[in-house]
Parts: sequence; C-alpha cells; structure tokens
Amino acid sequence: MGRPQDPHHPRSFFPFGNPFRVIAPKGSHMSPQLLALLQAFEARLTDRLSKLMLKSKEEALSLSWMTKAMESLLDSYNDIRTLISDLELPVSDWDDKWIEVYLDISRKVLDICNAFTSEFSRLITCNLSLKFALHNLDGNSSKQFVRACSSLDDWKQHIHSMDHRIEKCSTILDNLKGSLDLSKVKNSAKGKVLMQAMYGVKVQTVFVCSVFTAAFSGSPKKLIDLDVADMYSWTPAFSRLQSVINEEIRTRFSNGKFSVLIELEVVDAIVKELNPTIQGGADATVETKSLLKTVEELGNAEEKLSKGLDLLAKRVDQFFKVVLTSRDDLLFAPRSAKAVKNCSLGGNANLKLVS
Repeated sequence: MGRPQDPHHPRSFFPFGNPFRVIAPKGSHMSPQLLALLQAFEARLTDRLSKLMLKSKEEALSLSWMTKAMESLLDSYNDIRTLISDLELPVSDWDDKWIEVYLDISRKVLDICNAFTSEFSRLITCNLSLKFALHNLDGNSSKQFVRACSSLDDWKQHIHSMDHRIEKCSTILDNLKGSLDLSKVKNSAKGKVLMQAMYGVKVQTVFVCSVFTAAFSGSPKKLIDLDVADMYSWTPAFSRLQSVINEEIRTRFSNGKFSVLIELEVVDAIVKELNPTIQGGADATVETKSLLKTVEELGNAEEKLSKGLDLLAKRVDQFFKVVLTSRDDLLFAPRSAKAVKNCSLGGNANLKLVS
C-alpha cells in the first residue's frame, strides 16, 4: 500500500487516502457520532458477507446464490446512500476531482452490469432452443425427433460460446483491484468515514463481480483474490467467504465442468443423455417410457434454469439503477452546496456538471 503513483498506474477509486490510515486519522478527530455511524455500517456489511457463506458446496455457484450475492451488493450500495444522508454531506473540502474519479469508477461498474445483462440475454435466447426441442418431444413422429435433435444441437453449439463483453469485465476488475491502493485523504472526519465505508463496498463489488465473470466465462483465471488487512471488522467474514467460494469454483473447473453454474450443468447432462435416444428418429419410440422420463427431467431443469436467470437478471438491473442513483446523490450534494456558496458571494451559480 502507499506506493508512488505514476502515469501508468490505475487511478484510485476514491482518492481519500490509504484506507489503513482511517482507523487512526491524523489531523482530524472522529466524533462518537461519526464513529457510531461507521461501526454500524461495517456491522451490516459483516452480516451481509456472513449470510453469503455456503450451507453446502452444492449451493455454489447456483443461480440462487448468485441472486443473493447481487441482492447483498445492492443492499450495500443503498446503505452507502443512507450513510451519505446521515453524514449530512457535502463536506467543505469535497473536490470536483473526487467526483470525477467516482463517476469514472461507477461507469466501469455500470459497464460490468451491461456485460452481465448481455450474457443473460444470450443464455435466455439459448433456452429458446431447449423449449422448441421440448415442444417437438411431445410427439412421437420421426420428423419431430429430427427437429428436436437439431434444436438440442443448436443449444449445445451456442451455450458454449461467450459474449465478448464478459472478457472485458476482467480488464475492468483488474483496474478496480489496482485502484485499491489509495492516495492521501484530505483532513475531514466525514470524508474518512465515507471513504472507509466505500472501501468495504468496493472490495465486495470486486469479489462478487469476479465470481460472476468466472462463472460466465467458464474460466477460473477470471477469479480475483483480494488480500484485505485484518484491521477492518468485516475482514474475517470476507476472507472466509472469498476462500470458500473461489476454492469451490476452481475445484469444479479442475474437474472438467464446462460451467460452474449448477442449473446449467444439470441441463447439459440431461441433453447429453437424451441425444443418443432421439437421434434414432422413429426408433426412439421403442424407449418410450425411458424417453418420457428424460424429457420430463429436461423440462423441469429448463424451467428452473429460466426462472433462475430471469430473477438474477432482474436483480442486476436493480443494482444498475442503484449505482446510477448513487452517482446522482454524490453529484447533487456538493454542487448544491457550491451553488449556495456562490450565490451568497454574488458569484455565478450556473455550474457545469461533470458527466
């Protein structure tokens, strides 16, 4: 931490200073009220991280766990918005440069959300092939079996592809990881509280988004391991969670799975079992009882996959909107205060917004 920055080093997420100095800030004294706000925030963050611990290994990486992870992230960003209100920002030394950095970094988070949304659309489109196959498997003519087989082949071909935007997520996340090395903080107790809270949320953001990226890319190389100092109250919960989740993902990939998404793996396994049967065309009717059972299993698995993707996509959309709103919150507070100050001094209150 604290290494000199150069033109090639990623810009800091929040240039408030080294987060490890927040515990004992120099030149500013944290009041009991501010300390209570920070401690309450970090207690809630600890609770969110603890609730993401797996009840069983089979739970990761399920779509239901990913949905909980996104809900947890969404709650943390809403908590930041509440903290900003409780701190009664703006602080007097808020700087336009800080806002520009936040706008830049939140734009990157929004880009990641867009990439995830694009991947959801791809997976949902792939599921249309499954639905068409299931529709044809309702009959017993050789023509329908041929169409069903073609649909399943189409599903297999497209499900193993990947949206190019997911690849870009890794670059963005590497940049965010690098920006955890923060520069000096200005002498503001409120700024230090906000910075430390945002630091925790940023760590949570990088972790969750790297897990999603690894899951969607089909590569454990996309995982990011963060080393967080143990001076934060939420560090033990985060370290345990990161260790368990990342280890489980790497284990699954090492076992030859094409995806760590449980629901997707289940569908893939059933399709592999079904294909040899229906490739026989009309002869497949000989295995009617066995075929009906396998088709029913595929129908249930496809429905579970579709519902899981739909719910997760909705949570990512909600997160996207919360990040947008938080940008507005941080833009409005300092600029409204500056406008009042300019008016009181007889200055020009027409301010140019940073975009």
